[in-house]
Amino acid sequence: MLEILLDATVRSGTPILFATLGAIINERAGIINLGIEGLMLIGALAGFAGTEASGSLLVGVLASFVAAMLAGSVHAFITVPLRGNQIVSGLALTMFGVGITALFGRSMVGLTIDGFERLAIPGLSRLPVVGKPFFNQDLLIYFSFLLVIAIAFFFYRTRWGLALRTVGENPAAADTCGVPVLLTRFFAVTIGSGIVGIGGAYLSLATTPMWIENMSAGRGWIAVALVIFASWSSYRALAGAYLFGGITAMQLRFQAMGTTVSAHILQMLPYFFTILVLVISTIRLQKGASQQPESLGQPYDREDRK
Repeated sequence: MLEILLDATVRSGTPILFATLGAIINERAGIINLGIEGLMLIGALAGFAGTEASGSLLVGVLASFVAAMLAGSVHAFITVPLRGNQIVSGLALTMFGVGITALFGRSMVGLTIDGFERLAIPGLSRLPVVGKPFFNQDLLIYFSFLLVIAIAFFFYRTRWGLALRTVGENPAAADTCGVPVLLTRFFAVTIGSGIVGIGGAYLSLATTPMWIENMSAGRGWIAVALVIFASWSSYRALAGAYLFGGITAMQLRFQAMGTTVSAHILQMLPYFFTILVLVISTIRLQKGASQQPESLGQPYDREDRK
């Protein structure tokens, strides 16, 4: 029972994890991106379309990354060189993603593909309780494990990661040190958006190997809240994503067991916990316990440098 629940937790939490990691990269550079939901949908549709057209799942994943990266570059262009309102631009990106995927996805409704299959790691997959949930999964889940480690290493063990974090904390100081602030922010937003798109691709290539309109179902908004709850840390993002994955898994389990609790209440649980996470994060922020980048949400203009 526990092994089954853990397995469902990992699989349910993986798309949220990808989305959260992408958003962390955005916000570490000082740019708020509320277009996560739209980017996930764009990634899901592009991933499914790419796989259906080519017959290759890896082509589908690459298509999702590129499509979401291109969509994210619009947000980057508006918020970085044009210094537009980041909140409005992000919300517009979400609405754009919902609309364009509904339009172009009509012809793909009802089509199915062969999704990612499990790939057992010899020896480790036989471990009790944790073997199947963590060592008998598909390639994208294994990639998410590596990505968590790679992002943490990038931020805290590389010169480029230090430059990106400095841009998010004090862009004027970074500019003085010769760091190209606008270029760094632009690339952070585009690359982060591409990673969000892979989270969407997981939905259409692994969770449910087909295209369903609005299949992200609010996971993008959960990821936005998780960024704050995780204090912009990839390791905490992993724990947070699996927390929400576990809530979703329990919700589905209760429904399958025929519980007397209303299905609407069970479907509400992940979003109730999202609100709770935001409340806790706000309290932590007021107490000074947050690691929020100092220049988050603030446009940078070299002429205003002091």
